Amino acid sequence: MPYDDSPPPTRRARPLSVAAALAAVCLTAAGCGGGPEADGAGAASPRPGADAASSTAPTPTGKQPEPSGTASPSDSGSGSDSGSAKPLPKGPLTGRTVVIDPGHNPRNRDHTREINEKVDIGTGRKECDTTGTSTDDGYAEARFTLDVSHRLRTLLEAEGARVRLTHDADRPFGPCIDERARIGNEAKADAVVSVHADGSAVGNRGFHVILPAGVKGGGADTSKIVKSSADLGARIAGHFVRTTGSAPSNYVGGNTGLDTRNDLGGLNLSTVPKVFVECGNMRDPKDAALLTSASWRQKAAQGLADGITSYLKG
Repeated sequence: MPYDDSPPPTRRARPLSVAAALAAVCLTAAGCGGGPEADGAGAASPRPGADAASSTAPTPTGKQPEPSGTASPSDSGSGSDSGSAKPLPKGPLTGRTVVIDPGHNPRNRDHTREINEKVDIGTGRKECDTTGTSTDDGYAEARFTLDVSHRLRTLLEAEGARVRLTHDADRPFGPCIDERARIGNEAKADAVVSVHADGSAVGNRGFHVILPAGVKGGGADTSKIVKSSADLGARIAGHFVRTTGSAPSNYVGGNTGLDTRNDLGGLNLSTVPKVFVECGNMRDPKDAALLTSASWRQKAAQGLADGITSYLKG
């Protein structure tokens, strides 16, 4: 589809679940939560069919982000095993499987016809995938998500986890949103985290974690993962705020850093605990300065890893 640089429309925040309310306590303890719940002011909305709350990316121009440092693709294919050929070290996550889902694909922009094809998400049909957003200087969300995912993989492997990526920019486009869910399901993952960055209006700042709502219809049934996913999301939110220093979103989630949605195929079709993480708003200059910083991306990966580890250790 053609690239659209305009800010997405707003939407109202959904009511918080009990688990989300508990997460607010966690974030308040960290010094960044609390305050009255906002009424969805300025929340970014997905384009029809989009499986992430972000707009499409303009052609890259201008300033480029810092080098990605240790991040380097190594998976041999979609849903492939941990990149390292060496045996994983023994650690607190030994025997656990984590699937990391880097949002979008850098080559989606060259395959708009394919990613516009509708796929079944259980409760309806939506586009296969989207291009994602970018900073005003052209740093694409798809590049950001891969970089953070590589860093996160390294951290989790060091704890002994078996890590799989849904893709590693090793395919022409996608995977489609239904396949992304299927990869986690077939891996029988103990946790799945989909890494994203938002594309909202200037002044909208901070991160938020998207949790699956209770959905049942067609091939979708989240009844068995709503509670566990909420726990995973709350732990990620608490650790992310402490590790990165970023505050929870000021435009969605009522200052908790959590949002529950029923319109994302990647969550609706999951049969294992899964959340989306919008690490910041690429269209806000202050957030963009963080997202384009290699050192901040390392902190983001560490916050995600700490939250996942906390969840898996119970």
